[in-house]
Amino acid sequence: MATTAEKLANNMNFGALGKATELRNRLLFTLGALIVFRLGTFLPIPGINPLALQQFFEQQSSGILGVFDTFSGGALGRMGIFALGVMPYISASIIMTLMQSSIPYLKSLKEQGSKGRRQIIQYSRYLTVLIAALQGYGVAVGLESMQTNYGNIVINPGLFFKMTTVVTLVGGTVFLMWLGEQISSRGVGNGISLIITAGIIANLPNAIVSTLQLGRTGELSVAFILAILILILGLIIFIIFVEKAQRRLLVQYPKRQVGNKVYGGQSSHLPLKINTAGVIPVIFASSILLLPNTMSGFGAGSSNEMFLMISSYLGRGQPLYMLFFAFMIIFFAFFYTGIVFNPDEQAENLRKYGGFIPGIRPGENTSAYIDYVLTRLTTVGAIYLTLVALLPEYLISKTSIPFYLGGTSLLIVVVVMIDFIAQVQSHLFQHQYEGLLKKTKLKGRVKIPGA
Repeated sequence: MATTAEKLANNMNFGALGKATELRNRLLFTLGALIVFRLGTFLPIPGINPLALQQFFEQQSSGILGVFDTFSGGALGRMGIFALGVMPYISASIIMTLMQSSIPYLKSLKEQGSKGRRQIIQYSRYLTVLIAALQGYGVAVGLESMQTNYGNIVINPGLFFKMTTVVTLVGGTVFLMWLGEQISSRGVGNGISLIITAGIIANLPNAIVSTLQLGRTGELSVAFILAILILILGLIIFIIFVEKAQRRLLVQYPKRQVGNKVYGGQSSHLPLKINTAGVIPVIFASSILLLPNTMSGFGAGSSNEMFLMISSYLGRGQPLYMLFFAFMIIFFAFFYTGIVFNPDEQAENLRKYGGFIPGIRPGENTSAYIDYVLTRLTTVGAIYLTLVALLPEYLISKTSIPFYLGGTSLLIVVVVMIDFIAQVQSHLFQHQYEGLLKKTKLKGRVKIPGA
């Protein structure tokens, strides 16, 4: 017999959205916030020569600037007020996560529950402002040193330009951080992830048009373009399959007798994802490996033959680049998984509530078994991330396919959309449960004679 949840899952459809007023309002708020983000990407910082800036970014689109420009929704290429995007906040969050395992004070805050987490989030905000200020100053100094055929990128270099650039970029990052938190609390989905996804999706039409243009001019054949589209579709299906896959560890709870009644004796599952680290390993690895090419493009090492040699060997699509890219993805997959998932804590939580894995003794043995299973899953997840990232990367290096069609972009968009749809379904479940409860209460009323 199907359970109530299964019936709801079978009967649930998005036609119920019109009746779920709260969900509809949340979706409209999310849409409005993303529109505000997109409008902000077109507001440039003062003192920039647009023609010179466009020429410079066309030359540097294959470097790390192209990666950051994708994540900022094109704001970096237009040098908009949101040019830094939410990357300073993500960097600050990762740094705080690393520090929680090494600094006793932060570790104690983490153990205090919601109050401690709020304090850690506040520290992350302060660190975001500091990182954004440093990056903003670096952007200002870098722009002042740029020379193109259209002249200087900065019209009037000097202290005033540096100050206005830093204040504008820090303000834009802080606003996006606040906007992402508002989406998470008053909208649907993870706000920061949705902002990054919106930036990537906004660049996809240009990427598709550029690819079709290459086919029209004969640089790419029609058959090759169709093969690319099929490959992208296959990658999307593959990403969905792996991201939804889980290894469920059976957890048994013993029976307890209270008076004449027996409680417990139930079983549940401890779900372990194949890709616990998400897209963090790919982002870290690509950013680090693209740094030499970006520095040479800025002119930082143009006179250094050793630097230029390293930059050429680490060019996109080169064998050494692909090898290091795969190695760093695997390294960061294991590293970040070890940060976000602690087998000792999971084993201790099971022991507190009387749960155990059949055939495994509670305590250290359970922790070791969870760690063993997680290591094997992380190995599969790291190989999956490497394949998704390297295959499009190789095609991009050998052809003129735009960067936005790469594996990293697809991975971020698909993973965030999976989480977004799951939260929408959760709200619809809640709405339908509330409707069933109201009907049950109405049917359960009994009219008392004489009342």
